[in-house]
Amino acid sequence: MKTRLDDLAVFGGLPEFQEKLHVGRPNIGNRERLLDRVNLMLDRKWLTNNGPFVQEFERRVADLVGVKHCIAMCNGTVALEIAIRALDLKGEVILPSLTFIASAHALQWQEITPVFCDVDPETYTLDTLCLERMITPRTTGIIGVHLWGRPCQIEALEGIASKHGLKLMFDAAHGFGGSYKGKMIGGFGNAEVFSFHATKFFNTTEGGAVVTNDDELATKIRLMKNFGFYGMDNVIYIGTNGKMNEFSALMGLTNLESLEHFVKINKTNYLCYSDELKAVPGIKLIHHDLREKCNCQYIVLEFDESLTILSRDEIAHILHAENVLARRYFYPGCHRMEPYKSYFPHSGLVLPETEKIVKKVLSLPTGTAIEPQDIKKICHIISFAIQNASDIKGKLTEYDLKRELIPGFRMT
Repeated sequence: MKTRLDDLAVFGGLPEFQEKLHVGRPNIGNRERLLDRVNLMLDRKWLTNNGPFVQEFERRVADLVGVKHCIAMCNGTVALEIAIRALDLKGEVILPSLTFIASAHALQWQEITPVFCDVDPETYTLDTLCLERMITPRTTGIIGVHLWGRPCQIEALEGIASKHGLKLMFDAAHGFGGSYKGKMIGGFGNAEVFSFHATKFFNTTEGGAVVTNDDELATKIRLMKNFGFYGMDNVIYIGTNGKMNEFSALMGLTNLESLEHFVKINKTNYLCYSDELKAVPGIKLIHHDLREKCNCQYIVLEFDESLTILSRDEIAHILHAENVLARRYFYPGCHRMEPYKSYFPHSGLVLPETEKIVKKVLSLPTGTAIEPQDIKKICHIISFAIQNASDIKGKLTEYDLKRELIPGFRMT
């Protein structure tokens, strides 16, 4: 435990953790079951092209989510791109800037203009009042993002989409296994898109899926993700290669068997962080509604610098030195990344809440790679830093100044 400023690794002390603690370290299910499936895949010599593991995986996910169709994909970004194209989106599509860059790129890649809308400061998802003001004759759709696993204001978005004749889809990369008013995320809008990347609490190593209750849309997406093939030697639609392979599917099937275990650990970690940080001034732990099904896969802190004295970035700097690789999800916002900051240089003026949030939130490690005692150590570092904020801030300034002026300087 840190008791003196010089104990902090940023000032030359030993790091609290020998191994780096990452945000999004992969969860892995039963290894024996995984290897049994690998051997079966090798015995079958069926590695891709809609193999039996992919077919089983799609059925299992559709059953879990409660939808008619799950179309597994090679990754979440391709799943977004294909869903966007299958819905015939064009012109302008409204979405938040507070999301991973893939949400915007999936539109721009197809020469559709992403129109960035501000978020509600309480939910961190699309502000529906702002959204309706941004609809123009060129608007064809809305993409809601279930940020950090917290659902959008789905009913309001459905009402707006219906009123204006717009397509509605959801980037549910963070939402797998969650629910909204008792209904599983995945069954809302025209379609929802999951990511099963290794950093997600449930992963297929690399992968994604589109889920929908629309029969016609599902048929179209299945054609599009496999070059437009309908049967053997018969291409009836333009498409690409978006297929999930058998290894990804068997990884997914194995991890599905441990899904409840992963969620239980995430909830335990979330409650532990909540308990350890509840008395620390200036810190708000982003709330998960445990009355709903919730994957709790993101531990996100919001810092009020007027109380913490240390900025979010200074605290992140201190944690990184201790080998706690906290992340600024999603800094600085899509609107401040290329090509969007060049296309829309003044977009920050209509995104005041987004501009505030990206400067004060920090995501911390969780999942099966971390133990409660690790969480207590992380929280102690944060608490200690804030308790000694004025002294630390001065010393950080002195250290950074000397490091800048004296090559090779290291404070001792």
